[in-house]
Amino acid sequence: MSMLEISHLTKIYKGGKKAVDDLSLSVAEGDICGFIGRNGAGKTTTIKCITGIMDFDEGDVFIGGKSIRTDPIACKRMIAYIPDNPDLYDNLTGVKYLSFIADIYRVDKRDRDRLIEKYAAAFELTKDLGDVISAYSHGMKQKLALIAALIHSPRLLVLDEPFVGLDPKASFTLKEIMREQCASGCSIFFSTHVLEVAEKLCNKVAIIREGKLLTAGTIDEVKGDASLESVFLELTDDAAKN
Repeated sequence: MSMLEISHLTKIYKGGKKAVDDLSLSVAEGDICGFIGRNGAGKTTTIKCITGIMDFDEGDVFIGGKSIRTDPIACKRMIAYIPDNPDLYDNLTGVKYLSFIADIYRVDKRDRDRLIEKYAAAFELTKDLGDVISAYSHGMKQKLALIAALIHSPRLLVLDEPFVGLDPKASFTLKEIMREQCASGCSIFFSTHVLEVAEKLCNKVAIIREGKLLTAGTIDEVKGDASLESVFLELTDDAAKN
């Protein structure tokens, strides 16, 4: 079953610039799909449209078969979204923020306590949960946002440049958790410009340039016998010439 279905998505900014141009893409249950493009390619705009943060001009987005346009609440119950620079409630402690998120998604106390303990330990944040978020570093805030995303067991995890700002150990932990989530049926769609990460972690990739999807498919379909880096450079350079 397709967990994320993007159908002819178009987003036009004021002045007529097409940030996303007739983009169609499918992510099945259990897929880890890397969304690859240079800065300004349209990755973040696409992600904001997928998650219902930003309206769009044409097309539709379906989460678990439901439209983000006509049934946004049902869609958002299935999604966890982490932006590239998480905006958290600085005056709350880490644990109060996680409880607040768990309340919104109606996670029962036993499950939330177990999952908070599990993921806080994995990201080495347990001792800091009693501190106010304003005292956290950027990396700590990112870890807290990841824990908040995971405690309601989303069916679709949408991440915008999730490895930027994480230390090597936290990056390794996140990759392991992403694999674990997908093994249990969750789907993951994440943007990145780090091609080595996409090549090692993803079973599917999609490459975007100037709002247009250049190619999408399994890693093997997209790169063949070449490296993902060489295919990406060749595709984006060819698109620039045309």
